[in-house]
Amino acid sequence: MTEVTNTVRFALDGQVVEVKGERRTTTVLNYLREELRRTGTKEGCAEGDCGACVVLVGELNHDASAIDYVPVNSCLQLLPTLDGKSLKTVESLSRPGVAQHPIQEAMVTCHASQCGFCTPGIVMSLVQMAQVTPEPTRQDITDALSGNLCRCTGYKPIIDAAQKACENTASLSIQDPMDIKLLKQIKRSDHPTLSLEGDIIVQPVVRTRKGNEFVSPGTLAELSHYLLEHPQATLVAGSSEIGLQVNKDFVRPDHIVYIGHVKELQTIQTLPSHWRVGAGVGLQEVMHLCAKELPDFSEVLRRFGSPPIRYTATLAGNIANGSPIGDSMPCLMALGSQLGLRHGKKTREVALEDFYTGIKKNILQPGEFIEYITIPRLKANERFAAHKVSKRFEQDISATCAAIRFTLSGDKLTHVRLAYNGLSPYPARAKKIEKVLEGVRPSDVKTSDLDQAIAQSFTPRDGLRATWAYRALLARNLVLKFIHPLDLEVSPS
Repeated sequence: MTEVTNTVRFALDGQVVEVKGERRTTTVLNYLREELRRTGTKEGCAEGDCGACVVLVGELNHDASAIDYVPVNSCLQLLPTLDGKSLKTVESLSRPGVAQHPIQEAMVTCHASQCGFCTPGIVMSLVQMAQVTPEPTRQDITDALSGNLCRCTGYKPIIDAAQKACENTASLSIQDPMDIKLLKQIKRSDHPTLSLEGDIIVQPVVRTRKGNEFVSPGTLAELSHYLLEHPQATLVAGSSEIGLQVNKDFVRPDHIVYIGHVKELQTIQTLPSHWRVGAGVGLQEVMHLCAKELPDFSEVLRRFGSPPIRYTATLAGNIANGSPIGDSMPCLMALGSQLGLRHGKKTREVALEDFYTGIKKNILQPGEFIEYITIPRLKANERFAAHKVSKRFEQDISATCAAIRFTLSGDKLTHVRLAYNGLSPYPARAKKIEKVLEGVRPSDVKTSDLDQAIAQSFTPRDGLRATWAYRALLARNLVLKFIHPLDLEVSPS
């Protein structure tokens, strides 16, 4: 194929759209509305919360026989991340001979729309659900809608519409053979571009006259090379963090590196002792990976965000962001996760609990990045539990999230690992509380000992989401919840 530089190319309804001259921080939403005049996609919050802007972004599946579409908050997604992909908007559902998708028809029949502002995003979320779960349960439908806010209709008729539309699974597909053909034509190369001297050249997707650029490397070697040359570059995976900064703080990073095309970072290795998760793997995939063996961790990830967030945001991105109330980190710390940190051609492993040095500060060196995360699997007699407390149960910021891993030896707790977020400047293990629990029968744990250990472990501080007195009480009560479950069985020594 012919290489086109400084151009974003994506497939849209059987045609290749070539974008030139747009800023590297232009969002998909703004481009759709202002340039393509596809105004069905709406802006509600510009934060990824309301779902009015949901569109579908697709890539070829493993054997290039179909396109796998995921829901995306277009208000957060940067336009250059579409390069080499397929895009579907609500307008895409109207095709020759087909005025409306079955989801749209059912929304009309079931009177599932009033003001209509949120309806396009709801339709797109349900259409994507129908691609992967054509015979959904009520829980599947409500989870698919968890990122779409409707303030006037109520959700019952919307759920009824989804159930009605999925009665005929044969008409739900949005696969287009032309889009598959086009994606093969504009597919990015799997091999690095080399100069005459054999040096790697990372071609920009967008470059300004000032030399600022957006690059999308296709290999780990390209990514490592670029970051050595531009150690202050901003890494982007799902855009959920940088999209907020662009929309709310008008941030314009000089150099942006998108890792979504680096195949080595999209893989998961399943080993007897652990999973090795690439830095580009989305939260949705990790949620399904852990659902059977670590259901509490899977549930924390489900409550972490809506499908448009889980499909795009990555586990490595949540870790690297380093928020004091990051939800994945307490679970991973309790499990004993390690991070593979890459710098050039070298990789070092560090424990996640040793990664943070302050509020949103970590041990990464200039040009170094997270290559993978290891998630240990439970051994015989080991237990894992986690729970997130927030004002709103679904998709809210934590007051605290706690996680514990322990072995039940006879009737005593051993090898205890406990971690929290929200209690300190960064997610951390609670080693003094661990000592209170180590070698003790669950029934012998004293609340006074827990309260004392909590007071010694953390500096009291009130916050917008909870007072310190409330958080300290949560920290104690979550431990009691974990070690006194009704189904806790005493295992033989």
